Amino acid sequence: MTALLASGPPARADDLPTLVFRQHRFVPDRIVVPAHVKFRLRVQNTDDSADEFESSDLNREKLVPAGKDITVFLGPLDPGEYKFFGDFHQDTARGVLVAQ
Repeated sequence: MTALLASGPPARADDLPTLVFRQHRFVPDRIVVPAHVKFRLRVQNTDDSADEFESSDLNREKLVPAGKDITVFLGPLDPGEYKFFGDFHQDTARGVLVAQ
């Protein structure tokens, strides 16, 4: 019973780490996630043009249409920092995911 209580309640969709494309930037541009577990990352695009969530470090590349959300499945990750960027706006849309 103690082990069940220590693990906490199951994660809800609202608890997903979320990145937002806003004015061709990521908000926030740094997200902390737990290491060594699988998780979902929600990516919302509030801009009026499509962009692409891309990361060589995470081996992911997904189109995010304007005004839409996508889910990116990641992990388990070793502790460390993993860079990501918006492929269509690489000069402004940059960020880092930190697994700890």
